[in-house]
Amino acid sequence: MEDITPNLTFSFHLQIDTFDIPNPVNYPVFLIGMLVYLFSIICNLVILMLIITRKSLHKPMYYLLFSLPLNDMIGITAFLPRLLGDIVTQTNFVYYPTCFLQAFVLHVYAGATLFILAAMSIDRYFAICKPLQYHSVMTPFTLRFLICSAWGLDLLLMIILFGLQAKGNRCKTFIANVYCDNPSLLQLSCGVDLSVNNIYGLFMTALIQMISLVIPLYSYVNILLICIFNRQSDAKSKAVNTCLAQILIFVLFECMITFTILSYRFSDISPNSRKFCGSMIFILPPVLNPIIYGIKTKELRTSFLAVIHNKKITNT
Repeated sequence: MEDITPNLTFSFHLQIDTFDIPNPVNYPVFLIGMLVYLFSIICNLVILMLIITRKSLHKPMYYLLFSLPLNDMIGITAFLPRLLGDIVTQTNFVYYPTCFLQAFVLHVYAGATLFILAAMSIDRYFAICKPLQYHSVMTPFTLRFLICSAWGLDLLLMIILFGLQAKGNRCKTFIANVYCDNPSLLQLSCGVDLSVNNIYGLFMTALIQMISLVIPLYSYVNILLICIFNRQSDAKSKAVNTCLAQILIFVLFECMITFTILSYRFSDISPNSRKFCGSMIFILPPVLNPIIYGIKTKELRTSFLAVIHNKKITNT
């Protein structure tokens, strides 16, 4: 339980909330979690290596896609190993600098996911809606600009967000979540006006959501109109194959964020269910994204099968 009496001296050793998992079950949970983690890392590494090594994938779309599995590996690595360690050791303590770093990386991961998907939707818009202008627009300079903008804006917003915490006087030692995030760190402060933090947090959230909703929505609506009014089957097939994966990932991520936020608004939802919902944001996308892209993107699937086929020939 949290000690509501403020400490006069802040301890760097924090107590963090945990899942209520009984002792005999923690080892199977740890094993399943490690298998999920390794599966995600291997699948995302496969996509990265395919993009790097296969010349057929040296295209603007895949240069942009490269950031997505990289970001997924960062997100799940920042979240899952520490949580699994707490589960198997039955401990609930975390060092403050480690907690701060985890919170920063997890926020960077969430923001980068939305910005990267927005950048990828721009590429698909010009490829399908403006095919004659595609190569003149999606130049190496444009690609560098989109990639640097996605990562740069995300890092800038998060650096400011966590930089605002430096002014806080911390006197509590309980993290009211199974992972460290900005709201949990703010709750450690005592006797500090957090209005600036709250205003900036709302502004940052609104900005990220506006960019991540407006740009993909405009792109995919225009692509949908092309699918409806263009009778050429190849154009429809191209739109479906290249955009369906992005749309599925975008909808999945937004639904999980929305569901997690709503879970904290209903008192009848159990604490473990809330923790589980929040955890899925950092587990499901890194696991499902490479599967979705592998199934829905023909060029990736073809490249992967070609590598497997070549290895079989070499071994024989």
